[in-house]
Amino acid sequence: MKQRTLKAAFSVSGKGLHTGVYINATFRPAEPNSGYVFKRLDLEGEPTILALAENVIETQRGTVIASKINKDAKVSTIEHALSALYAAGIDNCLIEVDAPELPILDGSAIEYSIKIDEVGLEEQDADREYYVVKQRIKVEDEETGASIIVLPDDDFSIDTLIEFDSAILPNQFASLNSLDAYKQEIAGSRTFVFMREILPLVQNNLIKGGDLDNAIVIYDTPMKQEELDAIADAMNVPHKNVNELGYLNNKPLQFVNEPARHKLLDVLGDLALIGRPLKGRIVATRPGHTINTTLAKKIRAELRRQNVQAPVYNPNEAPVMDVNKIRSILPHRYPMQLVDKVIDIQENFIVGVKNVTANEPFFTGHFPEEPVMPGVLQVEAMAQVGGLLVLSSVDEPERYSTYFMKIDNVKFRQKVVPGDTILFHVSFLTPLRRGCALMRGLAFVGEKVVSEAEFMAQIIKNK
Repeated sequence: MKQRTLKAAFSVSGKGLHTGVYINATFRPAEPNSGYVFKRLDLEGEPTILALAENVIETQRGTVIASKINKDAKVSTIEHALSALYAAGIDNCLIEVDAPELPILDGSAIEYSIKIDEVGLEEQDADREYYVVKQRIKVEDEETGASIIVLPDDDFSIDTLIEFDSAILPNQFASLNSLDAYKQEIAGSRTFVFMREILPLVQNNLIKGGDLDNAIVIYDTPMKQEELDAIADAMNVPHKNVNELGYLNNKPLQFVNEPARHKLLDVLGDLALIGRPLKGRIVATRPGHTINTTLAKKIRAELRRQNVQAPVYNPNEAPVMDVNKIRSILPHRYPMQLVDKVIDIQENFIVGVKNVTANEPFFTGHFPEEPVMPGVLQVEAMAQVGGLLVLSSVDEPERYSTYFMKIDNVKFRQKVVPGDTILFHVSFLTPLRRGCALMRGLAFVGEKVVSEAEFMAQIIKNK
């Protein structure tokens, strides 16, 4: 799939949950591969902050990110907006804001989702990269009992379970099996708070902009009317007479399990900090911003170590090209045919497979006591896979050959030995022009890159 951004800009305005000030935020289209970027218009130089997990500095009652360069440049309460962007399939967006947080609006993400639908999306000329979950991932907090488990799956889905020591909100469950249902089932779910938590939050200089219109307030512990009045005065909201336990909101619950749905909304917003969409199934138990961002940081650390994931390889699936099809396109034969099959080919990339056996002729001299596949042959195999990508774009590919013109940025990271299966991912760096192709190749054994290179090849018609 291609990356997407907004087709046009949109703006939202309202008070901030924690600062209480009136805030304006504008969401604009952004260039491919830029991700989500916040810009503080109210600070000198209008500094920007990348919405990535490694930039998270605080998770108390909201997710806060800050610039590594300018610590004064930070933005809080970003999870609702990021949740809506992520669910809409938006990869790149510039968010301009004139305060240190985004407006709370009604405490949900519904206004963002509505605005996104109004302006529409635009496909960009860049491939979308996913984080594909290939094995079980678990993060947990023994102190709070919170945990998140991520499991391999062909698509994205999420289950959320919450539990509180409360007669009004003991436990709830929410799930989302398709992001297509996000606007209808999740986006309108509001944040919530227990009445017994409000005074400590106010005393910590938080929720200055909180009221009964932008949060679900749960009254589950009897309090004297004068105590309730003191809380109302501290928040600068009208007094409310409360005679029974329950929900105190001006607007009734939209869903019986609205708090659980909001926690699911928050998980999505915090997972947007991975920097790319995720393919996998998430089971979140008692989630919160701290454990959500812990998971995002763990995945980000893996991506920083190796920015590109290995292609998914299922040997049970029929190849796109088998060895006979490859021989009908490439002129290479034993002992120089170094591609056994192709398992995926798209407009801009191809994935090929080489099974390295002990019978390879080069192992006779490289080396008798320690067989290692020569790096130059790994690059040659990479180039052959690239040749298949290039020749698949022309009619009668058997009438053409591809030749190296140059090789750059070659790196060998790990040795390849008998028994290894190499997956080659080769992609165009620039469009094919005048018979010349500039490509980048990556060779994987398992999940690790073993070699990589950039190379230029030329297509020449055989005489």
